[in-house]
Amino acid sequence: MTTDADVPRPIELKPIEDIAGTLHILPRHVISYGPHTAKVNSALLKDLKHVKDGKLIIVTAMTPTPAGEGKTTLTIGLAQAFKLFNKKVIACIRQPSLGPFFGVKGGATGSGYSQVLPSEDITLHFTGDDHAVVSAHNLIASIIDNHIYHGNKLKINPDRILWKRVSDINDRALRRIRISVGDKNERIDEFYISAASEIMSILCLSQNIKEIKERVKKILLSFDSVGNPILLKNLKISGAVTALLKNAIHPNLVQSYERAPVFVHGGPFGNVSLGCSSLIATKMALKLSDYVITEAGFATELGAEKFFDIKCRIGRLKPSAVVIVATLKALQLHGFENLEKHIENIRKFGLPFLVAINRFKRDRGSELKEIINRLETKGIPAFIADVRNKGGRGGREIAEKLIELCKEKNRFKYLYPLNMPVKEKITTIATEMYGADGVIFTEEAEKDIQDMEAFGYKNLPVCIAKTPKSLSDNAALPGRPENFHITVRRILPATGAGFLVAICGNILLMPGFPEHPIAERIDVDEEGRIVGFI
Repeated sequence: MTTDADVPRPIELKPIEDIAGTLHILPRHVISYGPHTAKVNSALLKDLKHVKDGKLIIVTAMTPTPAGEGKTTLTIGLAQAFKLFNKKVIACIRQPSLGPFFGVKGGATGSGYSQVLPSEDITLHFTGDDHAVVSAHNLIASIIDNHIYHGNKLKINPDRILWKRVSDINDRALRRIRISVGDKNERIDEFYISAASEIMSILCLSQNIKEIKERVKKILLSFDSVGNPILLKNLKISGAVTALLKNAIHPNLVQSYERAPVFVHGGPFGNVSLGCSSLIATKMALKLSDYVITEAGFATELGAEKFFDIKCRIGRLKPSAVVIVATLKALQLHGFENLEKHIENIRKFGLPFLVAINRFKRDRGSELKEIINRLETKGIPAFIADVRNKGGRGGREIAEKLIELCKEKNRFKYLYPLNMPVKEKITTIATEMYGADGVIFTEEAEKDIQDMEAFGYKNLPVCIAKTPKSLSDNAALPGRPENFHITVRRILPATGAGFLVAICGNILLMPGFPEHPIAERIDVDEEGRIVGFI
């Protein structure tokens, strides 16, 4: 059987300078990272400020199966399909995380004939952005403890330090640790996965290095002995943190199997964080092309809602159309009612949409047609996508319909106003997006909300961290659950990024590996090629 890693072997990739040239990016803006990878200088966005934006298309999904429903594959495949119509198009996707790569899902560079390349490089260290985020994040954690060690002039309360260390590898042993063992500052602490880092969110919501520095200064790190907030600017390290991110701000440019240009930049998870690629990559792509196709993590109630209510609001983006991805496996697990709920969710944002059923090898044509007919009888445009096996050709019908939808006037709107109280914002998301009857706030969450509102953060948008396996906050409730409440355990500040994080249910900010992770199958052959990855 031909694997995803084998598919690209016979093709010869274009030099990355040629890909940049198709977008009319001048050589002085191209920062080469080898023959097939480059960064595009963030300064280009300022040079393009008078250029009219292209059309923005969002790829989201119904509630997924553990293996995912192929949003990245479809995003890349659709870019290739637009290219077949001679449209100037760019795909924007997140950088894969090492946790899922070595764990269950594998890489996130697409599959089959709709991949971004070189996939091994992109999935591993790539241009070093994730390393920069981890280093910047952990520098802050180190400086906090160093400040306490050297006398604690800011009177940081060790029991109220909000800033945890991060790792880019899944490691359940780091969920609860003891640090500074043996001295007076010994305490219990924990690690988060780097995709949940506020530094990652800041990178993904900043449009230049100056903005990164300003956002970094505003990070709420801790409280002092009398309960006053301590910001990063109080530690005088905003310059050092920004220095570690100075190259990470530049979007990464690569190409797909069919040589469509792709920006791969930023990697926040959709369940515990923002769930979409960087704002600067999206805005730059909109200036460089007529169509931009980007994905939002997991399903509509997570990645898409955050994309619209946080990223679009901060970046003043106006999407033109939405693709809701479904698969037979997801429909078998969650039912048609689940897909209907996700359709309802997108309608609440006032955007035109279609449904794409991603075809897998063992899918029966009769079953796929049955779903298409069921959707079409409800007046919903629906198509079978076969971009994994056919590349761009497998998405031509969808691309043609999207071009049509992008011409329509839409009534894009946010789900809630920023001046709505924090509890009401969370309740609105839970009832409107999840179908919950209401929200239960723990005592700790109630105290967090009081603090956030008292310190002037009540007008920030909310990023809800919950399981992607259910519309509820309970992973054991598939389908379209009814008669449930969600439970908010904590409200954590991401004041530098510009939102509040509501921790719901039993969501973990540091995942673990399964009994037999993909890491057991990965190897390097005699030619130095990585084999065994998905």
